[in-house]
Amino acid sequence: MGKAMSKSQVAAHLASKFDLKKKVAVNILEEIATLAYREAKNSFTLPGIGKLVLVDRKARMGRNPATGEQIQIPAKTVVKFRVAKAAKEAVLAMK
Repeated sequence: MGKAMSKSQVAAHLASKFDLKKKVAVNILEEIATLAYREAKNSFTLPGIGKLVLVDRKARMGRNPATGEQIQIPAKTVVKFRVAKAAKEAVLAMK
């Protein structure tokens, strides 16, 4: 398995693909990230890739693995990314 692309590599690829300056490509990536963070509460979709959603988790009982003691884990809201069906099919078809 290869190494993941860095932000700089992604920006360089986009810049060459769409004939942009690398700085403009970096600004586009940063703006998409900022928009995703701001809109996550309403769910943010990147078409063909997936969706960022907020999910409420209920309070539950857990166990301290070191001592075996039961502890109460409070309810909380977490961010999840749901991969789009098209992305799953495209990635899994490559194997």
